[in-house]
Amino acid sequence: MNFDFSEEQTMLRDSVARFVQDDYDFDTRRGIVATEEGMSRAVWQTFAELGWLSVPFAEEYGGFGGGPVDLMVMMEEFGKGLIVEPYFATVVMFGGLLNAAGSEAQKAEYIPGIIEGSRLGAFAYLERQGRYELADVLTTATANDGGFVLNGEKVVVSNGMNADTLIVAARTSGEQFDRNGISLFVVDATAHGVERVSYRLMDGQNVANITFKDVSVGADALLGQLDGGYAAIDQVVQEGIVALCGEAVGLMGQLNSKTLEYTKTREQFGVVISSFQALQHRMVDTFMSYEQAKSMLYRAVCALENGDADLRRELHALKVMTHKCGKHIFEEAIQLHGGMGLTDELDIAHYAKRLMMINATFGDRDHHQTQFNALSYGSKATDNVASMSDAA
Repeated sequence: MNFDFSEEQTMLRDSVARFVQDDYDFDTRRGIVATEEGMSRAVWQTFAELGWLSVPFAEEYGGFGGGPVDLMVMMEEFGKGLIVEPYFATVVMFGGLLNAAGSEAQKAEYIPGIIEGSRLGAFAYLERQGRYELADVLTTATANDGGFVLNGEKVVVSNGMNADTLIVAARTSGEQFDRNGISLFVVDATAHGVERVSYRLMDGQNVANITFKDVSVGADALLGQLDGGYAAIDQVVQEGIVALCGEAVGLMGQLNSKTLEYTKTREQFGVVISSFQALQHRMVDTFMSYEQAKSMLYRAVCALENGDADLRRELHALKVMTHKCGKHIFEEAIQLHGGMGLTDELDIAHYAKRLMMINATFGDRDHHQTQFNALSYGSKATDNVASMSDAA
């Protein structure tokens, strides 16, 4: 199978790599994280000028018309640079839902603003009781006077505080865990009744808890079919998993490179520690973990692009492998750097924290291992296979 990138994809990758190298070093990133917004509007506008915000959108809206491979290429380079700007929240998730479920009028209204860099978006889907179950929705949207009234709370909304516009998953019929009965609504983040509380995750990402108290929206705020929002959520989350794991692979590659470079300069007993055979073996092991995660990523992105029947199983396997390999790599990187590997002043700890947050997004290793086992071996074998996997 041919895994070579096209000329356009190579140019896209190189443009992000040059930006990270020339304009987004670790000190710059730390300064951005320390600001109130936790992102740089100037950097975001640079993304727009370079055309990165247009990648997954159709040409008729001013987009590039790219697919999953294009997004993966970019996200991998973003991972290498520890980019904190809300590309994933605004372009991949918010924009992805517009692509998947939006009407022509809604796409024409919102997508050009994303591409120009003037509109920041967020997807509010997670609730306190929901954990990793996307269909666990208690936020309600009640039909009223030709529109809807939203009530409920969403938590850990990525880019929730900076977003101009939200896409909210709310229940319009059915019971708490029913997949049917979930609808999507486009909501102005400054609308009356919307209250936001911002906080930082350990990786520096800015998120928010958002409360909706009798928030009125018109009928045109409905995104897609009434009661049929789950299908769009499921589709975009699949795309999001591939994009996030692309970022994780970029993080793993940088951790390996930085750790290898460090072992070539750190001296112990009068020689550089890279000359110790035991440490050489450990570096080879982390390189193999990186290659395993990268191979699984390429397999999953091909399955996504081709619409393979086994896509769901491939995505579960990708999340399991990303968690396993990422944990191995960042733990070894911290150990080989010694105590300073845990300090805030060294970028190694920040790469590790970002990997940990990616591992917890859309389901951790145990969650996806269970789902993979059920699809591969049947529900009766799930517990036994999970036990064998943990023992291995």
